[in-house]
Amino acid sequence: MNAPGWPGMPPAWTSSAKDIVGTALGTGRVWFTLGYGILDEVYWPSCSRPQIRDLGFIVAGADFWSEVKRERRYTLSTPAPEVPLPKVVHEHARYKLEFEVLADPLRDVVLIRYRLHGEGLRLYALLAPHLGGSGHDNTALVQANGLAALKQNEALMLMADAGFARGSAGYVGVSDGWQDFQQHAAMTWTHASASNGNVALLGELNANHGVLALSFADTLEGAQTLARASLAQGYESAREGFIEGWRHWSRALRCELQDTTVHQAVRRAAMVLKVHDDHRYPGALIASLSIPWGNTRDDPGGYHLVWARDAVEAGFAMLACAHHEESRTLLSYLIATQQDDGHWAQNFYCDGRPYWTGVQLDEAALPVLLAAKLDELGLLDGQRAAATAMARRALRFVACSGPVSPQDRWEENPGINPFTLAAAIAALVAGAAHGFLDAADARYALLLADDWNARIESWVYVQDTDLDRAHGTRGHYVRIAPPGQDAQHSEVALKNRGRVVVAARDLLGLEYLYLARLGLRAPQDPRIADTTRLVDALLRVQTATGAYYRRYNEDGYGEHGDGRAFDGRGVGRAWPLLTGERGQLAVQLGEDARPYLDAMLASASQGGMLPEQVWDGAPIPARGLYPGRPTGSAMPLVWAHAELIKLATAQQRKAPIEQLAAVVARYATPRAASMQLWRPQAPATRCDAARRLLVEGDAPFVLHVGHDGWQGVRDLASTPTGLGMHGVPLDCAALGARDSIEFTRRFLDARDWEGRDWRLELAARG
Repeated sequence: MNAPGWPGMPPAWTSSAKDIVGTALGTGRVWFTLGYGILDEVYWPSCSRPQIRDLGFIVAGADFWSEVKRERRYTLSTPAPEVPLPKVVHEHARYKLEFEVLADPLRDVVLIRYRLHGEGLRLYALLAPHLGGSGHDNTALVQANGLAALKQNEALMLMADAGFARGSAGYVGVSDGWQDFQQHAAMTWTHASASNGNVALLGELNANHGVLALSFADTLEGAQTLARASLAQGYESAREGFIEGWRHWSRALRCELQDTTVHQAVRRAAMVLKVHDDHRYPGALIASLSIPWGNTRDDPGGYHLVWARDAVEAGFAMLACAHHEESRTLLSYLIATQQDDGHWAQNFYCDGRPYWTGVQLDEAALPVLLAAKLDELGLLDGQRAAATAMARRALRFVACSGPVSPQDRWEENPGINPFTLAAAIAALVAGAAHGFLDAADARYALLLADDWNARIESWVYVQDTDLDRAHGTRGHYVRIAPPGQDAQHSEVALKNRGRVVVAARDLLGLEYLYLARLGLRAPQDPRIADTTRLVDALLRVQTATGAYYRRYNEDGYGEHGDGRAFDGRGVGRAWPLLTGERGQLAVQLGEDARPYLDAMLASASQGGMLPEQVWDGAPIPARGLYPGRPTGSAMPLVWAHAELIKLATAQQRKAPIEQLAAVVARYATPRAASMQLWRPQAPATRCDAARRLLVEGDAPFVLHVGHDGWQGVRDLASTPTGLGMHGVPLDCAALGARDSIEFTRRFLDARDWEGRDWRLELAARG
């Protein structure tokens, strides 16, 4: 009989606060997560596709019942930091439940070996299918050999080696097994099915010890076959293969750090990066096996998508551990998923299908830096031709689009920001230095890089602001300058604060740290030092577990003040990964980075997972929020684990892994640009009369130019300059200009005249 209550309450995922994540390094294609001591989302057949909300347990006796995840009294352990084989022990006054979870290395099956201790007790498995990446339109079935669910061409089966005494299907919030216990303190319902809704399954186990098999296939018959085969082969066989797979992989790690705690943490962090790598599409490193604030939404994307930026950060971390093959595989994947025009989609599924539609210039530049680093280490090997083609497309996109990015690294605002700018400049230099560009494009890439580098401060540095006067600094780098505007006099609308407007000069962030990390500015530069002083004063949050940093002042991406989940608005919380970024500057300054490492480690879950954000307000026990501990944002966050690895290894090597020798050498001392480049997205109102000026366009054009109030007007045809750009070089003195030049452009494609005049004042000579 079908259960009543269709379609159930609106579906949601579970909390993103994971205890640990895992997968097998074999032919199996399942990824599991644990949270609050039970199995949470399981992903199949790629790590982009969650298939269940959770699988937990109810323990019941004659006079009580208990859902174990709500008790929150458990411990978690693994055989080694690099082996994600969790053993969970729940302690209760009436029982002890212990179980171990692993993924079958040979099959698309999660195995759980369990044992319940306690007199007169029964154990029940409670399963919430979310097939197809959503809680909508699932069908749950109780069958003779187990509990099943299906949705279109995806199916799951939960089987037990000792079988189930009985089962029930229901609609969540109305007729599911938890509601049965809540209303009757016992299992009284035995509904055979619940169709096309938000469903759940409950099964009473025949034995209080044994093995559960949760399998996935495109048919119920296939799922049943996989579960049976896994149980038949035996738990110990799967366990042995699981452990050996991880130990074999970890032998390639080279991160011999003197401190045992840090050494183990780095090995665990490397494991986390590997867990987030897809099996069908090797190199597809997703950002997190979690959905931020998932228990409040049915988000089909979450963070289980690939961001080129996060993936490259992980690739550099693997290079820091000397696990070179991982970084090479990542580069191949990035080459395969590059868009025709040279950029990468904002984020995308493991198979390459775009999800969000934004464009971020840093995501076009960073893969070039990874390819260059592999080349610097002599590791490109047979990838050189493909990497060269990738870099040419990417740098053409950077050259034609920059320095303005439609989105910053936090995916919120358009403009020029120091992080993206640093990545773009370094990539241009790297492309030329590592032979990715032909001679003409290489010359132009260096010309462009030098111009942008010389103008960084004109775009994203301000002086003598209210902040500076209040803190005794001369000036500081800002988080972002809006398109076509200077940071000193412009405003930024904050997307996650209902578009509240803040003066750009008052908006601080840690983006500037990459100017030093990539070698464009010395870490001792007074401008870096002044900005750090302000950041430490305004963005640093001291908690019981250490110091963490907010993304920027006025940030709204985080829980509300009362602990409610982020819902498009909130209060930005502190990020452990930013503690890692701040620690890297400490390393470059010759300071001890251990306090930063300790803070990052102290933010971790029982299983060592690092969160995206930590709570930085007063404790709210009812919502599980405590200072310095994870919030409801993503956990684990791959980028945070990558920063931990890079910080720990940089402390030992005394330099960031991302630095390229060619970039550091080029900008080791201040370098004047040989020519000033002008384009609408690179704001300038003045030019140096003593230097040649290059007026640019992304297509052939005719420059209509005059001077000192449109005197001496002439038309000059552009010529190709490199990387898809075109330009007209001008010698202001030869033009006869004294105070200004005026110009407009007529493009030779369908655009024709651009529709506005431009004026550049000439800086005083001498």
